[in-house]
Amino acid sequence: MKIGYLGAGTWGFCLAALLASKGHKVILWTAKPEFAKLLSEKREHPKLLRFKASDNLSFTSDLSEAIEGAEYIVESVTSKGIRPVFEQVLERGKVHCPVIITSKGIEQNTGLLLHEVVLEVLGKNMRDKIACLSGPSHAEEVIQKLPTSIVCAAYHVPLMHQIVDLFMTSYFRIYPNADINGVAFGGAMKNIIAIACGISDGLGFGDNTKSALMTRGLHEIRKLSVTKKCNPETLNGLSGLGDLCVTCLSKLSRNYMFGRLIADGLTREQAQEKINMVVEGAYTCISALQLAAKENIPVPITAAICSILYEQLDPRDAVKSLLQRAIKEEHL
Repeated sequence: MKIGYLGAGTWGFCLAALLASKGHKVILWTAKPEFAKLLSEKREHPKLLRFKASDNLSFTSDLSEAIEGAEYIVESVTSKGIRPVFEQVLERGKVHCPVIITSKGIEQNTGLLLHEVVLEVLGKNMRDKIACLSGPSHAEEVIQKLPTSIVCAAYHVPLMHQIVDLFMTSYFRIYPNADINGVAFGGAMKNIIAIACGISDGLGFGDNTKSALMTRGLHEIRKLSVTKKCNPETLNGLSGLGDLCVTCLSKLSRNYMFGRLIADGLTREQAQEKINMVVEGAYTCISALQLAAKENIPVPITAAICSILYEQLDPRDAVKSLLQRAIKEEHL
């Protein structure tokens, strides 16, 4: 079948290549004509060298070419860019095929999860055709066919199982979960905690510190999840704890490495430039703090990251502030 794939970052290229390897005709769209040309000529992503795309995968900067006649649309853009991209999609006519969200984030000011953004843009009649994929999955490992397990969620259960079949391979295992908000929320929030862990490691703190950050970070995610009517138990699974672990513990994680650069004294802009990829946690921390303020839910780690990135708070002062918070009984 024809699949229109929107977004040619490492994750987009990786999943598009996976689908093409299963015999589907995949057209991968990027907004940059020069990048589409490079991908067409080289047949490999510049950040995923030595992995050639199959002949079933083609590249374009023409959005109409990517989505016209598509039986599925899959996206891997950014949380900031997802609304304008799907507004462009809608300008080309109503969407009738399923849409699969693989990006992770929360839109600023609206507090919408990314599947909610797409639903708002495309219309409520698309509810049964919206799904998402999330979980612990570095593109650098999936493209090497290293064993990976993630989660698929959708409003419509039959669609969820269709997508499991669409993406499943011998090395890429997908678990269905009907809690679409919980699956998406865990994937969005873990990036903020990963920045905190990168800062902690960069400042020379130990595994004890990082363990505390991850544990209290998960607690913070669970507390805030009530604002999106998530099932808290979902956050104990692959799209919550699983994604939190891989993002906080790996040097392949751009959010973790971004945090390390911040600890080294780089500004947010300098660190972003050095990473040279979107750091979703730097965007989502503002969205999460807005959600927390609206519901009067304390999120000290998220607040500290926002202050470090946008108010020039010294990371060491942020650590001191966290350690000086009043002790309360641990609630899980």
